[in-house]
Amino acid sequence: MKRLIINSDDYGRTPEISRGIREAHLHGVVTSTTCMMNMPNAMEDVRLAMAEAPALKMGVHLVLTSEKPILPQSQVKSLVDENGWFLKYEPFVANLPNLNLAEVEREWRTQIEAFISTTGKAPTHLDSHHHASYFSPELMQAMLQFAREYECPIRFPYNGPEDPLLSLPPEIVPSFRESGPRLIGKFKVKHPNTFISHFYDQGVTQETLTNILNTLPQGTHELMCHPGYVDDVVIKATIYNQPRARELEILTSAETRKAIESNNIQLASFEDL
Repeated sequence: MKRLIINSDDYGRTPEISRGIREAHLHGVVTSTTCMMNMPNAMEDVRLAMAEAPALKMGVHLVLTSEKPILPQSQVKSLVDENGWFLKYEPFVANLPNLNLAEVEREWRTQIEAFISTTGKAPTHLDSHHHASYFSPELMQAMLQFAREYECPIRFPYNGPEDPLLSLPPEIVPSFRESGPRLIGKFKVKHPNTFISHFYDQGVTQETLTNILNTLPQGTHELMCHPGYVDDVVIKATIYNQPRARELEILTSAETRKAIESNNIQLASFEDL
């Protein structure tokens, strides 16, 4: 059996990104999304998804590298700059040795609990913005502990000793190769067989997605995507902006639906694991 979870990251990032994700589900092939609960409009967007797209499965996109934490700055001093904002990607990587893991765990738990308080149920899965939860063994273990506690799967990050699938900073890859399989084996958290990440940026073409679907092996796989409508707020909020509209067009195209049907692919969610 071929099963494919088509999961959109960044739900709640902005209202127009969230609206595009709902559209990609209601009129396309997106089955799942993960929510950035530290965003100002996240709770309202989650409530809109529950009302307008009740079949859309929702997880939590654990955040350490965008906007502000939910907790007060005084409780997460090692995670933020002098103005209380999360560090951006490169400063975050440079700051990894200085992270207070207890602060990370408190903030991530607060993000998960914000989702639960809004939806009334646990997330379908956990992953992380910029894949930050895989940037150190300690961060990965914290995410796995939460996944076990809340009884939910995770995004699968690993495809053998020579091929980590996530786009990790080069200095992190050796540690990840050593710790990734060991930690996953230790916690025994459910996950898809593979993670497909190259429908992104320059890879956002109908040809790329059709080829992914035509060559999908047996098993359960996750395809990461980032559809959305693009307005001035999106352009100011994230450098990954215009491709979101192209993703939305392709994920709602008749050609994509035809490729899924002709390859006997069953659309799925993390709940199906």
